[in-house]
Amino acid sequence: MRDQLFTPFEIKGLQLKNRVVMAPMCQYSVDAKDGKPNEWHYVHYLSRAIGGTALIIMEMTDVHPDGRISYKDLGLWSDDQIPAYSRIIDEVHAHDAKIGIQIAHAGRKAEDAEVPVSSSAIKYPGSNYKVPRALTTDEVKEMVQLFADAARRAVEAGVDMIELHGAHGYLIHQFHSPLTNQRDDIYGQDLARFGVEIIQAVKKVIPAEMPLFFRISAVEYVDGGYDIDHTLQLAKAYKEAGVDVFHVSSGGEGPAGKRKPGNYPGYQIPYARTIREALDVPVVAVGMLESPSLAQSVIGNGDADLVGIARGLLRDPYWATHAALELKSEHSHVPQPYKRAYL
Repeated sequence: MRDQLFTPFEIKGLQLKNRVVMAPMCQYSVDAKDGKPNEWHYVHYLSRAIGGTALIIMEMTDVHPDGRISYKDLGLWSDDQIPAYSRIIDEVHAHDAKIGIQIAHAGRKAEDAEVPVSSSAIKYPGSNYKVPRALTTDEVKEMVQLFADAARRAVEAGVDMIELHGAHGYLIHQFHSPLTNQRDDIYGQDLARFGVEIIQAVKKVIPAEMPLFFRISAVEYVDGGYDIDHTLQLAKAYKEAGVDVFHVSSGGEGPAGKRKPGNYPGYQIPYARTIREALDVPVVAVGMLESPSLAQSVIGNGDADLVGIARGLLRDPYWATHAALELKSEHSHVPQPYKRAYL
């Protein structure tokens, strides 16, 4: 079992050298507020590629200026933004890593938008948030096209995969949650419809061999929030629409009620395994998995196909290299200029 974490993985046209994924994490570092990645993002992502990460998923990248959590977030709402992404993607590829982009809209969690939009006019709790305006039915259809347009730009920038952000209380999550979707139109009658239409629209503009990932919150923690059974229904519809891999997280829709997130290493693993087994679909497990032995066991036990490392990779850009050495993997790799440090 020693090399499970560092065995190759393939899904459609995406070939990964190991099972380590850099989970998307907002950097809030676009000082020009133009949505374009800058030198910080260049170094941030390139260093993780040099450090041995197989797949880097760039942070939440928004389809509309007012879809950002803050105006210091990334965006892909204009063709003018493509070259800044291509520069990063090309350099990541030069260091034997794959890279994708998480496409999203913050919905009612867009803190800097003058008037946020959502599935329904229900405010996210907290003083940082405003009462959102419910999108009209026609505007929902326009929003679907914005996601497809951003995906097309990501493909032009050179990505290896795309992830749709349907978790953590952002817009897609707001539509598929009974707590936040109180519409009486077609998008309220079928809670999965918005997500399904986005998936179908995105699949039309990406290459057939490019896998589509979907991040989903397996459970909600607010009182009255949905449970794993609802998630399985959503995921089934999303898989049928074209999702190839589910990135399984939880929560984010509001302050926790009686049910609390575990906040201990591996607390979300059972959710990933449940979705993997119920739908026979590859999954990424995430959530405090930075212990190499724990990450190894997630793959070895068949809980997930890939392991998402978040804060662990913020603390250590070379997490994958160090994990391979700690596990005595036959596939460990130290960049040539650094080898003298590991003798």
